[in-house]
Amino acid sequence: MDGFTPVSALLGGMMIGTAAALLLILNGRIAGISGIIGGLIGRPSGETGWRAAFLAGLVLAPLLYRLAGSLPAVTVDASVPRLAVAGLLVGFGARLGSGCTSGHGVCGLGRLSPRSLVATGTFMAVAILTVFVARHLAGA
Repeated sequence: MDGFTPVSALLGGMMIGTAAALLLILNGRIAGISGIIGGLIGRPSGETGWRAAFLAGLVLAPLLYRLAGSLPAVTVDASVPRLAVAGLLVGFGARLGSGCTSGHGVCGLGRLSPRSLVATGTFMAVAILTVFVARHLAGA
């Protein structure tokens, strides 16, 4: 709990919730990243503008934040093949679950969706199991 920062976590959560609510209220769309990317790549339509702007905001926000101050150091202790497999598994899981953690966890739970409750519970259970196996059984 060395890096626990409740104020910034609360502010960040409020910003994510506000952005998700505004996208739903103003655009009638769910702020699920996998769905936004899938709609941008898979089926070109008249909705590419807001999708591209949303994704640009995800990339540009940390860059703008860096101009105001320094970003925390990030270290990744995994090989490129391991990261590639992990990314493919996350993509497969998002496809299998008809959405990702942002769509189900942030937006679906906020809308009291039973499907999102099951999906988020599954995400959390698998994450807990994965950490347990990686840290206690595989020694990673």
